[in-house]
Amino acid sequence: MMKNTLKTHWETVFKTKQAHEVSWTQAVPQTSLDILHGFQLSKTAKIIDIGGGDSLLVDFLLQEGFENITVLDISKNALQRAKTRLGRAMAKKVTWIVADINDFKPTTIYDVWHDRAAFHFLTTTDEIEHYIRIATESVSGFMSIGTFSENGPTKCSGLTIKQYSELELTAQLSQGFTKLKCITENHTTPFKTEQQFLFCSFRRQELG
Repeated sequence: MMKNTLKTHWETVFKTKQAHEVSWTQAVPQTSLDILHGFQLSKTAKIIDIGGGDSLLVDFLLQEGFENITVLDISKNALQRAKTRLGRAMAKKVTWIVADINDFKPTTIYDVWHDRAAFHFLTTTDEIEHYIRIATESVSGFMSIGTFSENGPTKCSGLTIKQYSELELTAQLSQGFTKLKCITENHTTPFKTEQQFLFCSFRRQELG
């Protein structure tokens, strides 16, 4: 799908569908929180949520006192929904970036790169390699990635995705990151169906 068409797709999704009408909604992003807690971060750690949309992860991190949170998403409508939900005062504590991940040019080195269900939308070798290069160049600490597992769906929101095994996801990131742990999670959608995710955490390898 062309980039402009892709952006239009996601803007339409977040303009026309409410949280209970999309499969990825979580009332509590517990697995992501557990992984982030495992990194033993300081409250000043720089955390970026890739494809964060209107996820509630930012709400929980703010409640826990984290001070340097960035949320990136291709959809302006998604981020506006998150800002509205948080309210002006809380939303001002977050850096919001509207961008396709493969057009993202970070100006900050992040302690943590979090991605639940954005990476698996990249289906070409060029897209995947470019994503990994951006992450490798802009992360100094940890990465958390959640994708559909080999037993998960093959599509999401009408778009084809790439499923991952633990071995394949680890191999994709092996040039810049060392795997810490992988788990599978059966996510129950608002429609009461189940989707199996693979979540892996990584530590950035020493530079140089």
